[in-house]
Amino acid sequence: MRKTRYVILVALAAVFVVPLVWMVLTSLKSYTTAQQSPPTWLPDPVSTYGYDRLFQPGSQNPVLLWFLNSMLAATLHAALVLVTAASAAYALARMRFAGRRLVFALIVATLFVPPATLIIPNFLVADTLDWLDTLAVVVVPSAASAFGVFFLRQFFLTLPRELEEAAILDGANQWQVFTRVVLPLSKPALATLTVLSFLSNWNDFLWPIYVLFSADRLTLPAGLGLLQGAYIADYPVIMAGAVLASIPALLLFVLAQRYIIEGVSRSGLKG
Repeated sequence: MRKTRYVILVALAAVFVVPLVWMVLTSLKSYTTAQQSPPTWLPDPVSTYGYDRLFQPGSQNPVLLWFLNSMLAATLHAALVLVTAASAAYALARMRFAGRRLVFALIVATLFVPPATLIIPNFLVADTLDWLDTLAVVVVPSAASAFGVFFLRQFFLTLPRELEEAAILDGANQWQVFTRVVLPLSKPALATLTVLSFLSNWNDFLWPIYVLFSADRLTLPAGLGLLQGAYIADYPVIMAGAVLASIPALLLFVLAQRYIIEGVSRSGLKG
């Protein structure tokens, strides 16, 4: 039984690891090798052609600038999600007011709305606010995270009320209880939501291509789409760009892995 379980786990791991390995190996191939049919796994010879083209001085594709744009947008987005979601989640988890359950139900209901249906309304709002082709347009519209509110509320409900009551008896007000008691105890959940929010913004492709028009303001996923030609695909360059895009995501997950596991397990979302 244990061997069967290991075999299944290895097979599942391979499903996720093999595409990453293929991406890295293809990024190290020459243009000719990458075009071979049938394709080969190993680059022969190993070539930095893809990375040389990607970071070529004077290129019309400012990849490093796209990378910095994505880092800034994803970081600000994650910070804004934490502020809005934590405040709303605490109110729904601990405060008593009329319609609290209805408000929470409406917030959760928005999770069932396909994101693509919101593109046109969000575009019109951004246009009205004169946010098109600016950093704000890829940071703010999705910062009111229904999932973040749901996730943090579930976590806050697991915290013992006695700690908050003790703080109130010591003279703390509601804001101090929230910032000095609840948030420090919620580091696993906050770290998990930070990672998920960062990756959601970092990997977003559809929204940026609609609202960003200048080449120097594109985010990395939208910019990498320009590397794909209309009639020919330079696979080493495309895969080199994909490697660059995957590095922050992998590093962030590795650094926050312990908090992510704890946060998910204590929020009632484990399978």
